[in-house]
Amino acid sequence: MTTTLRPTEPLQQHPDGTRSRRYQVCVNSRPVGAIHLATHPVFGPAVARILDLRIDEPDRGRGRGTVAALAAEEVARGWGCKRIEAAVPADARAALRLVTALGYVRRNQNMEKTLGTAAPTLPAGSRGRPMTEAEYGPWLARGRAAYARSWIDRGVPEDEAWAKSEQDHARLLPEGQASPGVLLSVLEHGGTAVGTLWVAIGGDRAFVYKVEADERFRGRGHGRSLMLLAEAQAVAAGKDVIGLNVFAGNTPAERLYESLGYRPTLHALYKELL
Repeated sequence: MTTTLRPTEPLQQHPDGTRSRRYQVCVNSRPVGAIHLATHPVFGPAVARILDLRIDEPDRGRGRGTVAALAAEEVARGWGCKRIEAAVPADARAALRLVTALGYVRRNQNMEKTLGTAAPTLPAGSRGRPMTEAEYGPWLARGRAAYARSWIDRGVPEDEAWAKSEQDHARLLPEGQASPGVLLSVLEHGGTAVGTLWVAIGGDRAFVYKVEADERFRGRGHGRSLMLLAEAQAVAAGKDVIGLNVFAGNTPAERLYESLGYRPTLHALYKELL
């Protein structure tokens, strides 16, 4: 049997410069599923994304998804793409096994936690306060550089990584410290600043964009205190879910989040197209 992709629409050219196309997954011309392929809005036309891949229930477990994903890679190569990415829900174990078997590498994952109605308390001697204007500039510069480096260390070319860092920070902090729904905090312990926290409050949840303990004071539990501060801020804002992103390979952070009750919700993976 032959598995092929059949376009169901013309190639779409979008205002943001990306292109996309939807296909039927067919076996001997019989539709058995669908796939949606696009280029990346930040990393540019050299990076493809599998936005959706679905195989109909009666045809699952027969390798249709594997062949469809490989066919999508060929389409991406035809578009001139050098890398392809996919986001897989954490509970989609079969899909995660599929892309892993095809050579995709996990780059980062989203995690979240359901909160109670009582805000957690910080350890004795620790307190959170708003970040000052004098602290904001150096914090932003460090954050942009560290964020770009995180992508570079995981296979993204340097120019693309810096472009993403600049774009993401401009989008998420359009008015700097005064950006709506943004809480920028400093954790103090014994009167000394030991870490910083960036939390966004919006919709039905809170999201931790950056938590950083000062290098001079790491290994003393301040990372946990920063997370407790984030949860307290979320509860105070009336949110019952808090989420975050963690890059693959950051084992200490992953262990911390897991110990606090955070669970994966989405895995982001990538593969170089040779």
